[in-house]
Amino acid sequence: MLEKLFKLKEHKTTVRVEIVAGIITFLTMSYILVVNPNILSATGMDRSALFTATAVAAILGTLFMAFIPNLPIAQAPGMGLNSFFAFSVVLGLGYNWQMALTAVFIQGIIFVLLTFFNIRELIVRSIPSTIKYAIPAGIGLFITFLGLQNAGIIVSDENTMITLGAMSNPHVWVALLGLILTAVLYYKRVHGAFLIGIASATIFAVILGLVQVPEGSLVSLPPDISPVFLKFEWANIFTFDMVIVVFTFLFVNLFDTIGTLLGVASKIGITDKDGSFPQIKKALFADALGTVFGAIAGTSTVTSYVESASGVAVGGRTGLTALSTAIMFALALFLAPIFLMVPASATAPALILVGLFMLTSVVKINFEDMTEALPAFLTMIMMPFAFSIAQGIVFGMLSFVFMKALSGKWKHISVTMWVIFVLFIVKMVLDGMKVI
Repeated sequence: MLEKLFKLKEHKTTVRVEIVAGIITFLTMSYILVVNPNILSATGMDRSALFTATAVAAILGTLFMAFIPNLPIAQAPGMGLNSFFAFSVVLGLGYNWQMALTAVFIQGIIFVLLTFFNIRELIVRSIPSTIKYAIPAGIGLFITFLGLQNAGIIVSDENTMITLGAMSNPHVWVALLGLILTAVLYYKRVHGAFLIGIASATIFAVILGLVQVPEGSLVSLPPDISPVFLKFEWANIFTFDMVIVVFTFLFVNLFDTIGTLLGVASKIGITDKDGSFPQIKKALFADALGTVFGAIAGTSTVTSYVESASGVAVGGRTGLTALSTAIMFALALFLAPIFLMVPASATAPALILVGLFMLTSVVKINFEDMTEALPAFLTMIMMPFAFSIAQGIVFGMLSFVFMKALSGKWKHISVTMWVIFVLFIVKMVLDGMKVI
């Protein structure tokens, strides 16, 4: 049966190899079960319900990837996208989390349609590469900044805006221990380095008396998902801010997903000379479905995880790897007391290191050409400085069009970019006039 479903012999793999690969993929990305509820709960969403929603979204998204394109790629609520959800849309723009969840759902539906009509690939080709490389790097800086804040390493200051936190804060030492340990384990290629780091930091926090071990059994039924399940709000769907929010979700997730899919596919060895692969449309469709059902469950945008490469590295080649990962997430549902006792300072190292990994795309930017360098730089630097992923993208896109046009490089500006340029100019004008 498994051979018929996943074509194991054709892909020169075995059931054992695929299952082990799936477990390793889970271990490298299981931190999301802790980190995602911590981030989204800042909006007022129920943290326990978010744990269940995160697991359910990961299970469904990964199953879609297992059975539709038959790829060893796992999905879950995306890092960076959950930060945009919480800190830009809700805490930044001032909308409630129900409105943000609605935007995620709409984005997923649009992605389904764009994939069906092959528009996602067209959009990818139209956006300048310098912006593509800058976005994950900028999100990496933003995520790192959040991690440093959660750890208490960086704090606000009325004179300098931000400053180094007090070393007397025990949460700082919990985070630093977790960071060093996780980084060393990762360097030594220990599978599950992130999970071990979080667990070790949590144990340290327990020793210091910062958290309490749950009373009773550590195994329990999953927390009630109803506080976040199907909690949509349709009152603001026709506002210009909703358009901008949905577009930003679309834009960020688009390149995150495409980059992950192509990167992991290249490691599998199924890409063609153009860097694409036969199952890409099915993979994009699975990704879109993951976001739709993730929003229904009550969490931010679901996307393909680059940590899937860890499973591929040990031999994962088919959807059976993804199926194994989904089963591990299902088992984790019944261990909620363990995951929910983890403090933010213990998950901060994961945020910092994920930020580091996302920063690597900066090496692909041509810093010798100012028309390429400035847009990329503004994209990256405005994300943490403006505390907004969306604003980073706006400044990057606008500066790209301005720099290319004023330098006489008109042919470098696609029709799509002109449309985006006009939309963002209108948005900034309306903001200045306090219309929205």
